[in-house]
Amino acid sequence: TREQANEHILNYFDSKKVQYISRKLDYGDYGAYLPRNEKYGIMRDIHFDMSIERKNSIDELASTIKERTRFENELIRSQQSRFQLVVEDEAGYKKIIYGEYRSRYDAKALLASLKAFEARYNFNTVFIQKELLGNYIYHQFYYMIREYLKV
Repeated sequence: TREQANEHILNYFDSKKVQYISRKLDYGDYGAYLPRNEKYGIMRDIHFDMSIERKNSIDELASTIKERTRFENELIRSQQSRFQLVVEDEAGYKKIIYGEYRSRYDAKALLASLKAFEARYNFNTVFIQKELLGNYIYHQFYYMIREYLKV
């Protein structure tokens, strides 16, 4: 519910008839669950241990990382979960390397902070086109749930 400017993601879900609900999460912007369905032997809602945090640009990422305490607190809360950071910019890694963003955050320092957080909190960052993000989120959760159901 705190997610802003995500119409492109919700439009993708709507176009593919992906059911979703909006609610506050303790960490991340997107999570997945299977609703109770006794017909299929699912006797209770199943909430999965994965969340996706979305950043709409390198500038938003830099701003978030600069607010180290707030960002790190979110990463700490996510430790019981598989966490993934997604940045809507397919050339984002290159832009970090070459300092091609508005923030005054030094390129080497930004990369060092991002990589240190990834190592410390065991997550990865994906740089992707904005238009593909709805598809990406759907498939990340779809295959995680599918593998869970195979067990």
